[in-house]
Amino acid sequence: MNRILNDKTHGMKFAVIENEFGDVGIDEHILSENVDEEVIEVMNGCICCTVRGDLVEALKKLYNHIESFNGVIIETTGLADPAPVIQTFFSDEDLKTMYKLDSCITVVDTKYINTRLDEKKPEGVENEAMEQVIFADKIILNKTDLAKDENTLKAIEDRLHKINPNAPILRCEHSSISPKELLNIRAFDLKRVLNFQPTFLDMDVEHEHDSSVKSVSCIVKGEVNIRMMECWIRRLLREEGANLYRYKGIIAVSGKDQPFVFQGVGMMFDGEFQGEWKFNEERESRFVFIGKNLDRELLKKGFEACRINQELRFSIGDVVETNVGEWEKGEIVKTLDNGNAYRIKLNKGGEEVLGPVDIDAYVRTIAV
Repeated sequence: MNRILNDKTHGMKFAVIENEFGDVGIDEHILSENVDEEVIEVMNGCICCTVRGDLVEALKKLYNHIESFNGVIIETTGLADPAPVIQTFFSDEDLKTMYKLDSCITVVDTKYINTRLDEKKPEGVENEAMEQVIFADKIILNKTDLAKDENTLKAIEDRLHKINPNAPILRCEHSSISPKELLNIRAFDLKRVLNFQPTFLDMDVEHEHDSSVKSVSCIVKGEVNIRMMECWIRRLLREEGANLYRYKGIIAVSGKDQPFVFQGVGMMFDGEFQGEWKFNEERESRFVFIGKNLDRELLKKGFEACRINQELRFSIGDVVETNVGEWEKGEIVKTLDNGNAYRIKLNKGGEEVLGPVDIDAYVRTIAV
């Protein structure tokens, strides 16, 4: 999205509708500050279902300012079924006269697409990754640098073509692709959709999300110990990476004028300092994790424990239990060790392990 908004060669201005699955907004805060487009966030649910009415309201609101932009870009969550979003432009009489749907673009993650397509869903529940490929007018195959070799890329492309033989596939790295490939391409064809799904315009057909997939979000006032947060996230990825579909956050770091923006998919985590805090803007940190069977309390407490100047519960010499896959007794030998809350020497074998943050999930008082 930022690449489109920052690239002025297309000469177009856009209104942007950002869909956040959680109840804490992230994307609006990390969209490029070099643009003056209007941004509307549709929060706390997928735009294809629970907040679909909000999408209609947002589109009608934007139409009142139509003279200030050339088009509307809707960025959905990775969990959205595109069909109901597309249907919106044909089901509402006002929207049918206000807007013309240009295209449905799907970004595919080279590293994880096969895992997502192979995922077994409960009966009656749609595989959103499959639906997004099926309805795409154009497919962007991103992160191609993470593919093992050219044969891997060709195998992925062959699989995508079997699912959707009509959509062109464009390869890229770091989402670097010309906006000319995405904007005003007039690619959406209702007849094509009706050919593979004759009931597409039946607005009474319901779809169902996987109830095990949840969003966990949190806002922490004040600044965060960035080293501790990175240590905690690395530990979290080792243990829960397979269940983490998407995660992102904006972190206020002590001594830094720029926020630290991080995001990731599965085991792939990346972050950098970017942008600037606005004048008189409150320094706060926020995150959103989306995934399967997530432990809400663990994520919230872990993030909150990364606050700067957070007082630790244990001191050097204290005997505790630490989670190393199972609970083992040990002694605290160091605190705030290179970003980790504790270094602990196990009673059994004398091995030293790290407790990334100071919560019971990792280090606790010995049970009596």
